[in-house]
This record gives sequence, structure tokens and C-alpha cells, in this order.
Amino acid sequence: GPAHLFRLAGKCFSFVESTYKYEFCPFHNVTQHEQTFRWNAYSGILGIWHEWEIDNNAFVGMWMREGDSCETKSRQTKVHLLCGKSNKLAYVSEPSTCVYSLTFETPLVCHPHSLLVYPTLTEALQRKWDEAEQLLYDELITDQGYRKLLKEIFEEAGLLKSTEENEVEKQSKKITLEFETVEKCSKEYRQLSEEIKKLRVLLGQHGIAYKGNSGE
Repeated sequence: GPAHLFRLAGKCFSFVESTYKYEFCPFHNVTQHEQTFRWNAYSGILGIWHEWEIDNNAFVGMWMREGDSCETKSRQTKVHLLCGKSNKLAYVSEPSTCVYSLTFETPLVCHPHSLLVYPTLTEALQRKWDEAEQLLYDELITDQGYRKLLKEIFEEAGLLKSTEENEVEKQSKKITLEFETVEKCSKEYRQLSEEIKKLRVLLGQHGIAYKGNSGE
């Protein structure tokens, strides 16, 4: 990630909300401590440094995952990075059960180029990105293919963790046609056209009327 943010490593920033104290230690973890006199007051980990959140080819936040167990899953936290006059944890919320959202303000992200991904990559990965840009420009890959290539570059750089697809995604891929290149799209179209011809012949053999147009 951005080298200038590494100066935050080894430091921790706290925020008190109601009876809870939250502590964010960049590149380490996020913890929550219940500040009450109850014998079973909660104190635990809301997430451990895992990967970056990247949007529009820029770093926008940090994901802290694999925290303490919570019902059937682990607690996790997304830390949003915003420009601010000083380093401070400014806001904490829990948008969904066991998934937390923190806002961290810092002057280290105020420069418009401070969170760009491209400058943080090695020369080899920058060349890969340049090649992907050229393929997109020459219309040899689709936007979807381009995004997939970028994701692979980010994973190779260690900015994102490559995660195994869950069963829902696998099932949706079976029923969703994804064309990464124009060539693949054309090939798939030809195969579908052949299938339609065979199906028309079968329908005719069984005396079943077929209504439709070439567009379908």
C-alpha cells in the first residue's frame, strides 16, 4: 500500500461511544472494550488487518477481518480513510450485525494523489496494468475483462487477498454469461446459434410449432 501511511504502524487511536471504547491500530487490529463495572463486560477483537478496499483504482479503506466469533461468523471492520487536520478516529457505527464501520481522519490522505494504487506497484505490475489499459483501448477486452485483470494485479501485489468463491457465486456464474473478450463472446454466440438450429429441428420432428425471431 501507500508507503507514507506506514508511519501510522505501531500507533493506536481510540474513540469512546456510549459505554464502549474502540481502538484502531493501523496495520494491526481493531478492538472494543466495554467500560462498565459488570463482571462480564465485553472486551475483544473486531478485526485483524487483512486487505485494502480499492475503488476507482484508489485506496479508500482498510479491511480488518477474522475478529472474535459472533454467532455464525467472525467480526469484521471496514476503516474508511478521510482527509483531516490530525490523525484521529472520528466515527464508529455497526451498519449490520458484527460488521463495523470506522472513520479515520488523517492529513496523510489529503493530497489528491496520496491514495492512488498505480504508484505503489512494482515496475513489472505497472507494465501489466499498462498492457491491460492498451487491450481495453484496442477493444480486445471488455470492461469486465479489464476489471478482472486489475483485480489479479492487486492480488499479486498483496493489496487484496484472493478468496475462494462461495457456493452462491459459483451457482450464479453457471447461469450468468460472462464474456471477458470479444472473441469469447463471438465464440459463445456461434455455439448458441448452433444449439438453436438443432432445437428447431427437434421441434419440427415432433410437430411442435415454434415461434420466435432471429434476435431471440
